[in-house]
Order: sequence, then structure tokens, then C-alpha cells
Amino acid sequence: MSRIDANVYVDGFNLYYSALRDTPHRWLDLQALAVRLLDPDFAPHRIRYFTAPIRIRQVDPEKRRRQHLYLRALRSIPNLSIHLGYFLSNSVRMPLANTRPGQPPLVTVIRTEEKGSDANLAAWLTRDAAKRDCSAAFVITGDSDFTGVIRMVRREFNFPVHVIDPRRSSSRRLRSVSTSYRLLQRHLLPECQFPARFTDRAGVITRPKMWDD
Repeated sequence: MSRIDANVYVDGFNLYYSALRDTPHRWLDLQALAVRLLDPDFAPHRIRYFTAPIRIRQVDPEKRRRQHLYLRALRSIPNLSIHLGYFLSNSVRMPLANTRPGQPPLVTVIRTEEKGSDANLAAWLTRDAAKRDCSAAFVITGDSDFTGVIRMVRREFNFPVHVIDPRRSSSRRLRSVSTSYRLLQRHLLPECQFPARFTDRAGVITRPKMWDD
């Protein structure tokens, strides 16, 4: 019996900050994860990964290089595509949480916001549903901002959208609009890692040492 083609849409920053940051599981093989996450009736057709190139910061100048290595590892997956947004930084005046006598109530901070990834995910999910690029979608996110597009895709295209939330607590908003909803099982993460060292067309890729612990 043939399985149903499904596309997997990965909200990269939401997955990272909800389940991967400060863990030894950041070298995550999304193909291996997709195979384990999908119900037995489904097979991964495409994996779409949404993120933005990070900027070099003095506090961790190697962070961009680690992201580059990870994106290179992801590009070794044949059915995976990477969709990039961008970062926008602005100087803004914001209030201090706790002020002391003589301190100004407002300070100038650099606020960096990731832009475009959410819009890209919403656009590709809608496009694929409209074109029937697959028969179902699995979205890895805990961001309730996707509630509207998921509701619309299901209603307008009669298209099933399953949500896998990488956070530790559930979202009633996402649960209310999705075909199915469940939390990401954390025990899958160590089982779905790239090899510490492997080869692509450009040569050898090695997991960043900082990600070993």
C-alpha cells in the first residue's frame, strides 16, 4: 500500500529556541526527524526549512560560521530546500525594568528582529496547498501567528495541516485550527543527528565542537 506524500515545513528559529538551544542536539538531521514524526501512512515529499542568516556579534563571532555549517549539512538532504529571511537591527529607546534613583527611565538598545521567515512559510504552505504539491502538510512550529494561514489553507483548499509544536506547553490556538496537533517528542532529537563528520560535494563537513556538549 502506497503512502501519502506530505510536505514538512520547519520554522527554524522556533524549533531552535524551543527545543535545541543549549542542548547537544543542534546538529539535527531534519530528514531523519521527518521520517520519525510523520504518521505511518505518510512519507516526506519535501522538507522546507525557514530561517535567516544571522549577523556576526562580538559576543560570539563564530555563531555565523556554525549556522553556515549547519545549512551546508541540511543542503546534503536531497528533498530539502532552505528559504531565507533576514535580520533587521534598529536603535530604540526602551524603559528599564528596574530603575535606581538618578537613573534615566529609558535606555537606548539595539533591537534585532528576524523578518521574512514567517511570511515565507505562510506563502509556501499556501502555494503548495493550492497547487496540490502534496496531499498533506506537517508544520513544525509553536508560533500561534500561523493560526490564520492554517485556518485559511484548510478552509479554502480542503487541505490537511498537522502541527507539531516544539515547545513544552501546548497552544490552544494552534490546536483549534489544525487537522491534528501534538508536541514534539524530545527523545527523538538524539536519534536524529547527522554524523559528526561526513562528506558532501564540497568536501568534509564537521559538527561544530561547541555543539558537542
